[in-house]
Amino acid sequence: MLNILKYFPNLTPEQITCFEKMGPLYHEWNGKINVISRKDIDSLYEKHILHALAIAKFITFRAGTSVLDVGTGGGFPGIPLAVLFPTTRFVLIDPIGKKIKVVQAVAEALGLKNVIALQTRVQEVKEEFDFVISRAVTAFPPFVELVKKNIAVKPQNSFPNGIIYLKGGDFQEEISKFKKTIVVTDISGFFNEPYFETKKVIYLPVNR
Repeated sequence: MLNILKYFPNLTPEQITCFEKMGPLYHEWNGKINVISRKDIDSLYEKHILHALAIAKFITFRAGTSVLDVGTGGGFPGIPLAVLFPTTRFVLIDPIGKKIKVVQAVAEALGLKNVIALQTRVQEVKEEFDFVISRAVTAFPPFVELVKKNIAVKPQNSFPNGIIYLKGGDFQEEISKFKKTIVVTDISGFFNEPYFETKKVIYLPVNR
């Protein structure tokens, strides 16, 4: 929890309470339904919550923004971002029902009114959103093809509508076809923990 406050010192008391509750909630649920790997659960705040919040260092969502989190798993990056941006609407989807059960339970326990969690595949989602976010659920080019239909045309943020993707490792070949428009930002520029040395925020504006 301390590293959250270190990088986000202006949290409201309600937001601090939410982040404090998140650890025990995920530990409890992970004991019932394994949504976070056993080796990672003890690093929840760094490897999952803070990692998700890297998006908030890249962009501040304006009130009324809508965000689709594809392949959310246990609720990342959507749940931490929903705490940080209470006036943004988040729809979190995953095809695995037990994961969505955890997301729904965590969102309810935290009192998040701006989160909807659905068991579905993105192919079935017809609604349009300002941004689609995800944490490296597949290779980037096929992901773009899957979700570009879900990007709304009219922008209302400081960045044009598009895809914000959390990814690590070497992926230069994956993004080569988007070189003219893609923006790659080192998370190590936001957070100084060694875990983030190779992690990136990838942003692709999508024009339809």
